[in-house]
Amino acid sequence: MSELPVGGAGDVLAVAGEPAMRVRLLEMGLIPGTRVSVVKRAPMGDPLELRVRGYHLSLRRAEAHAVTVAPAGADATEARPA
Repeated sequence: MSELPVGGAGDVLAVAGEPAMRVRLLEMGLIPGTRVSVVKRAPMGDPLELRVRGYHLSLRRAEAHAVTVAPAGADATEARPA
């Protein structure tokens, strides 16, 4: 997800990472099938502001890197691992 451009959207395919971080991301609504969009990116690229399930969420690049998304309208073969 960390590679999506500002204004870009995608569907969550998988969430990886250490168990504690993975659980935290899932609890924040980043579950497979969820549509996310990048609202803005800080000047140095960290953090990212996302829109998820109707609310705004800020993630560090390392956290966003753990979430694999397929660009909106793409099939799973075009998935973007972060």
